[in-house]
Amino acid sequence: MKVLIVAKHKSNFIGGITPFVREQAEALEKCGVEIDYYLIEGNGLRAYFNTKGLIDKIHSFKPDVIHAHYGLSGITAVLQKEVPVVTTFHNGETLSWYVNLLCSWFSRRANHVIYVAQHIRDKSIFKADNYTIMPCGVNLSEIVLTPQSEARKQLNFNPDKKYILFGGAFSNLRKNYPLLQKAIELTGRDDIEVLEMRNMNRQQVTLAMCACDLFALPTKSEGSPQALKEAMACNCPIMATDVADIKHLLGEVAGHYICSFNPQEVATTIEKALQFNGRTEGRKRIEQLQLDNSQIAKKLIDIYKTII
Repeated sequence: MKVLIVAKHKSNFIGGITPFVREQAEALEKCGVEIDYYLIEGNGLRAYFNTKGLIDKIHSFKPDVIHAHYGLSGITAVLQKEVPVVTTFHNGETLSWYVNLLCSWFSRRANHVIYVAQHIRDKSIFKADNYTIMPCGVNLSEIVLTPQSEARKQLNFNPDKKYILFGGAFSNLRKNYPLLQKAIELTGRDDIEVLEMRNMNRQQVTLAMCACDLFALPTKSEGSPQALKEAMACNCPIMATDVADIKHLLGEVAGHYICSFNPQEVATTIEKALQFNGRTEGRKRIEQLQLDNSQIAKKLIDIYKTII
């Protein structure tokens, strides 16, 4: 089987491909699927309506299926008629009404739509009939656990401090660092240090998740957050707001905490989480949810077979 991945070129990632898209494609390759990429260049909506490059790629690669990631890329994919299309919606499609309108309307022309969480379908103006709710997975085999004490030594952590890993860059307003900052001030503690994930590679992120006392994601909006799943896979205690599918992902695991957007409640939750003082069974929860990329790849292949 040959699958052509269609996605927007992202210059800040290796090869211009978003990591979770590449990792999903690599999992498909391990199952024997031949993969190639068509990356959409240019800015603005006009870039998604230019199909010449895609048609050329189809004629040279001859895919059985096109899998478009994000609804805007799905527009490009469905404008051709030669190859069946799967489009995955990741959440950005619903954040503005005109993008929602465009993406959801064109999604009706796809052969199958994957929503990474139920709320994305619920918010879509036009809803696909042939669809699956399926989050992106994580590569459990590549997330190597390091004992917390050893990870802290490798990162030269101060033994007298509590370390919180913030689930994004401080400057990313959607991730909502100001809420975490205010809550920490309300705790009155001076032994907390917060790290941001900006400019970390995958190995550095994994080591930090193994070392830190808490992963915090006070986010305003998500699809199905990959960093949270990775923190779960590292058995790191987690505090997150109740958006998207976060509550479902965290389940009832000890050391997983849901908070509101109230700074005082977040402060109280931070205290509770730091008192947990241990590792969780988040990795086992990922396994229970069948969110290892090898399992996701098999589900994708089943979807591809139904539309070929």
